[in-house]
Amino acid sequence: MSDELRERAHDIDATIRVGKGGIDPVVDELRDQLTERSLVKVKFLRSSLGGTTTDELADELASSADVELIETRGHTAVFH
Repeated sequence: MSDELRERAHDIDATIRVGKGGIDPVVDELRDQLTERSLVKVKFLRSSLGGTTTDELADELASSADVELIETRGHTAVFH
């Protein structure tokens, strides 16, 4: 299933951007978008990293929003 989701994620654009405010401001937005579509791509701006990695932030966001992290690539993550 996740291979299929990864393929579908390739063609979608990031609709959420995480900046210096961190993940807290986008948790509800991610949940809301996932009620309307099955995949959401999130871009982590450099200002959001602050000594951590995209993988760590993506894991934290998935946990906070209670959603599934499909993959991270570069500064982008896909959630289901």
